[in-house]
Order: sequence, then C-alpha cells, then structure tokens
Amino acid sequence: MADKVKLLDNRWDDAKAATLDEPGKLLYRSNLLGADKRITNYGGGNTSAKVTETDPLTGEPVEVLWVKGSGGDVGTIKLDGFATLYLDKLHSLKSIYKGVEDEDRMVGFLPHCTFNLNSRAASIDTPLHGFVPFRHVDHMHPDAIIAIAASKNSRELTRQVFGDDIGWLPWRRPGFQLGLDLGAFVAANPNAKGVVLESHGLFTWADDARECYELTLDVINKAIVWFEDQTAGKEIFGGAVGGSLDAKARRDVAARLMPEIRGRIGQAERKLGHFDDQPAVLEFVNSHALRDLAALGTSCPDHFLRTKIRPLVLDFDAANPDADAVIAALDQALEAYRADYARYYNACRHDNSPPMRDPNPVIFLIPGVGMLSFAKDKATARIAGEFYVNAINVMRGASTVSEYQGLPEQEAFDIEYWLLEEAKLQRMPKPKSLAGRVAFVTGGAGGIGRATAERLLGEGACVVLADIDDAALAAAQTDFAKRFTADTVRSVKLDVTDESAVAAGFAEATVEFGGIDILVSNAGIASAAPIESTELSVWSRNMDILATGYFLVSREAFRLFRRQRLGGNIVFVASKNGLAASPNASAYCAAKAAEIHLARCLALEGAEAGIRVNTVNPDAVLRGSKIWNGEWREQRAASSNLQVDELEEHYRKRSMLKLNVFPEDIAEAIHFLASDASSKSTGNIINVDAGNAQSFTR
Repeated sequence: MADKVKLLDNRWDDAKAATLDEPGKLLYRSNLLGADKRITNYGGGNTSAKVTETDPLTGEPVEVLWVKGSGGDVGTIKLDGFATLYLDKLHSLKSIYKGVEDEDRMVGFLPHCTFNLNSRAASIDTPLHGFVPFRHVDHMHPDAIIAIAASKNSRELTRQVFGDDIGWLPWRRPGFQLGLDLGAFVAANPNAKGVVLESHGLFTWADDARECYELTLDVINKAIVWFEDQTAGKEIFGGAVGGSLDAKARRDVAARLMPEIRGRIGQAERKLGHFDDQPAVLEFVNSHALRDLAALGTSCPDHFLRTKIRPLVLDFDAANPDADAVIAALDQALEAYRADYARYYNACRHDNSPPMRDPNPVIFLIPGVGMLSFAKDKATARIAGEFYVNAINVMRGASTVSEYQGLPEQEAFDIEYWLLEEAKLQRMPKPKSLAGRVAFVTGGAGGIGRATAERLLGEGACVVLADIDDAALAAAQTDFAKRFTADTVRSVKLDVTDESAVAAGFAEATVEFGGIDILVSNAGIASAAPIESTELSVWSRNMDILATGYFLVSREAFRLFRRQRLGGNIVFVASKNGLAASPNASAYCAAKAAEIHLARCLALEGAEAGIRVNTVNPDAVLRGSKIWNGEWREQRAASSNLQVDELEEHYRKRSMLKLNVFPEDIAEAIHFLASDASSKSTGNIINVDAGNAQSFTR
C-alpha cells in the first residue's frame, strides 16, 4: 500500500548538516519539518536540542536547552527564534511546583532560566522538551497522528499502529504538568521512541539530530500508510449527499457571498477573507456527515485557537443554486451562531476569564462550493483555512476508522481564554492605519499607481493592482510580494473601458480578499494637439479611458460598497488640467474635467452610505510615468518651445514653490484621503502641483 500513497520525503542532506553546529542542525531540522504541512501546521509544534555551551559567567561547560520560542513557526524560524535556557535551572523549578493550579505561575519563572540574556520568550511547551532526557526532541501536529489522537479509542489505535515504539498519554493542557508527565513516561518506558498525546499531537526523541528528524518522518509515514490501508474502499464521511458546482460557478458564488458576510461580521473590526475549494474541502462539505462532525468542533488546540471551536455551515443546494437565498438567511444564521458562542462562553467562563471576544464565526462551510475563512488580516484568514483543512483531514481519518471526538467545550474554553493566551493577544502590535482594508488601484503598475500601492501596503492595506500592461503588472506584483508578503497583493489585467472586464476584475478581487474598501481610479493616457488636428479617435480614447473608465470602475465599486454596508472610499487621480485650461490639449483637459465633476456627483450619491469620494490633482509628475515616457512628453516640450530634457526643470521653475512633484507626493495625498485621517472629508480636491494659481479651486 505504501507505493500508492504519497509519503513524506527524507530531505536531510549530510553534506549540509556537516557544516552546522548543534544549534544550526536544530534550525535545519526545524525548517525541514515545517516545510510540509502534513507534518505540522503553520505556527504549530516545536523542536528543541540540548547543547553544551560555555557559561558566560563561569567559563565552565553548561547544558543549555534550545527550544522554539513563543509564537514562532518551525518552517520559517531563524536562529534568533529559539529561546535558550539553563537546563539545570529549568529542572530546579520542579521543587517549587505546587500542582496543576500552579501552571500559570510556573510560566513566569521561565525567564529566570534564560541563558546568555536571550530576549526570545520561552513558550508554555518548554518543560515538555526540557524534561525529556534526550538531546533532540520534536513535537509535531501531523494530521495522520492527530486522527489517531482524536479517535474515541486512541490509546488502542496507537498501540495497534506503533506497538511499543510509541506510547500514549491522555489529554492534558500543555504546560508544566504535561512536561512532568512526559518525563515520567520516558523513565517508565526507556525503550519508547515517542508518544501520542490524546487530541493533540506527537512527540519523538533521539540523541542525534538526523536520527530525530528521520524518526519523526518514519512515525508519520507509518500512520499515513496505516490510514491508507484502513480507509481503502470505505465510505468517507458517510458518502456524498450532493455534488459540487464547477470551478467557475464556485468562485462566482464565493464572490457573491463574501462581501455580504464581511459586511455583517466586520462592523467592529474589519475582516479579510479567503476562499478554499480544494478536493479535501469539497469532499467534506458535500458529505452526509458534514453537520454532525462540524458541530463536534476541532480537537487539536492549535486548530480551534485559529478557527474557533466550530464553523458555521450555510444552507446551499448545489443542485438548485440560489446565492440570494443564502444571503437572505445570513442574518438569522449569524445571530444563532453568536448566541451559541455566548452560551459556550457563559457556561465555561471562570471568575477571572477575559471578556468575551468576537462571537462571529471564522470558518464558513458551503455545500457544493467550499470554505470561506475570515480574520483581521489576509495571512491569518488563509492560515485559519489551512488549520480547518487540517481538522477536516483529522475528522476524515478518525471517523473512518473509529469515532471522532472533538475537545470538550470546557477544555477548549480553558485554552481559548487562558490568561496566558490573553496576555499574548495583548502584546500584539497596534494595527496600522489601513489594516483590514483592501484597495483596488487602476493603473497600478505605473508611476503614480505603483507608488500609491506601496504607500497603502506600507500602512497595512491589501492591494489589488489593476493594469493593462502585463509585464509591468507582473514586475510590480513580484516586487511587492517580496517586500510586503504574497498574502497582501494580487493583480488583475484590466482594460477600464471594458464593462465586463471591470466587473470580472472586481469579482476576482472580492474572491481573493472578501471585498474592497478603497478604489484608487488612476488609469490614464494623455494627448496633445490643436483642436483642428485632433482626430475623433483621439478624443474618444481620452473620454473612454479618463471619463468612461472612471465611471465604470466607480459604478462597480459603489455596487460592492452598498452590498458590504461598511462605507467605502474612492479617490480619483485627475489633473491640474481638469481645473486649468491648457492649449493644444482639449481632449485631455475636457476628460480630466469630467473626472472631477463625476467625483463631485458621486460624493453626493454616496454620502448617505458612508461612501466618500475625493480627488487628487497632480501636475507634471514625470518620473516613473508611462504617459510621460511617450509622445506626450515630446508634445508638451514642443508646445513650450523646449528640448525634451529641459521639461522637468521647466515645470519646477513654473511652480510657485519651485519644486518638482514625484509619484510619492501624489501617493501621500491619496493615502490621506483613503485613511480615517480624512474621515470627515468628501467631494474635495487636493492639488499636488507645487503651487499653480490657475488650478486654485474656486
């Protein structure tokens, strides 16, 4: 059976490992393990090594525990992500431990064990590693192992799969006592190579870094093969109750529902969304067991900390698809979910529990369509979805070979509202000014558009770059993904004069992020010619892009904003020439004037819905501009009897402030209008032209 299933590959490279010291090998091992989500989920699990170091105080050799620090991710961790503790000091804490009621107090002693003034905070799992008397320890959250751990008869299954090699311990919340339990297990079972923790995960150990890594892979692979054999030919999740829509139809439904959900759950704190319709998700949402298993909640602590204890299943019939009916029932479904979450909180809370947090669901399951996940930022929404896929895989295995068990509500609550978890949340950095916002920027790959995208990304927004230039679009997205993470930026090729393309571009952005909050309408061209030489095609092209194009993207934004009911923000990038007439540029000036007046009209229409519309008027922004790199530069130079290379200095001298205007200057004004700093402004114009009396607003 092993040849029919994809097993974990051994990626250890002896040549590379030979160049590393023990901490380096720990880092290498950690990154290898964390690179495969079948081994552990993002941020889940931890690794450690016990290393002989030189004590900086005494110069004597001393045993030091290197262990993944609090909040890290083994797949992406760097060496500075590990906490380091004197091992003897960590063991000395046993003498002051008073029992399970003392868990929180013991965490406060971990900093007193710090080696070499390391500022990386130790996690609550530190004793679990320190009290295992082997030099290398892995703690992973593999789906195949948790499927055993979350089965009703998990102890028997562990023995059936692994014999005496891998032991089993009953559920206990991570902390000092679980570390003592692990140490006691190893003492009583010296030949054991690891242990399955009920409803939690896997511990493995060895005295060599490579041996520990390979042992972890071997144990997981053994479970994968066993499940493949045990589930072959069996109905999964009780079989399918319905089928899936085709891929395009699934995305269409997601685009229809996500803004509606986002608006209803994002009033207090903006949310971003993620859509997942991979086969594992569709198999689950289309199954007979969907509602029963979803109601049981997740089992592994890492799962429900990201996903809440259970998802919201929406009523949708793929055989008779009706997204409007789902939307009509959303308010009632959400109210019922919130009421149940409040029941859970009130039934389980302690006198010192933190206040109830956001009672809205994180995970939405839609038969025939897939899964939606929402969180305060895109990465967290995506990762929450990944965690629920882990939970689906666990439920798939456990329910097929046994009976799946979710974690009891009280145990789940005691982790979700653990005071230490609350303290971690309180230490989170303050959100940036545009956190939770999505900006759609037309002309996003050019000078002003790209500078604007960079400014908004820097303030925490997610950005959709829309442009007609394929090469420039790809270059901009690649650059921003490297600098701001791939989660925060998307791109769509878009001709703003194409009505259907505009609608499709907005729909694509909506599926990627859940909605849009900010439209920066910046697509542009320019032309110059005396009126008698201006061809109708030139006039029409200016009007098509600069007037009709701005109308089309604004209309689509208004439709979306009204569905979301979260307000909205539109910023037009017009021109000084929309206010100040210029000879030999009638088509361009007239189209820019149309933009400005359209913005005023939209400000009137949108105000009652909290939709603000404002305009930025640049002048002579030459650097990075695709417009100014073409005939427009030559035409404007000729109109002033200048050489092309004299034009930028001419515009500087012409300005009242004697300054050049750059794309970053326009981006700064756009950011102001797009942010809450201008929340009481609509229908306004900001000129960014270094001063031009002709374009003073009157």
